Amino acid sequence: MRKAFTLLEMLVVIGIISILVAIGTVSYSTAQKKARDAKRKGDLDAAQKMMEQCYATNTTNVYRYPAITTSGTITMSSVPGGCTNFSITDPVNSSPYVYAASSDTVNNTYSISATLENGSTFVVNNQQ
Repeated sequence: MRKAFTLLEMLVVIGIISILVAIGTVSYSTAQKKARDAKRKGDLDAAQKMMEQCYATNTTNVYRYPAITTSGTITMSSVPGGCTNFSITDPVNSSPYVYAASSDTVNNTYSISATLENGSTFVVNNQQ
């Protein structure tokens, strides 16, 4: 009498392993999406803090927000008043996951937004 696994036992084990791999893959993908969304929110919060810092320290231009440019990457450079330059890029950086920004130095406002992978949009605006 031989001691071995039957074909049915092997198929059951392969089926169980396949189910576990599928569950693990979905969980890993979800975790990656949440991590990218957290990075987007952190980037926008950091950008907002830099804008507010520039507003507070830029007394030579009567408390104005600096201009920001965007083409997928949000950049604030050549800022008067000793503010730090910064540049942020979305982790995916392809449509629809790109940062969008608008600034109006005349009306002293700005808005920076990111489309999150959970389907919502995260927006930061001027606080003054």
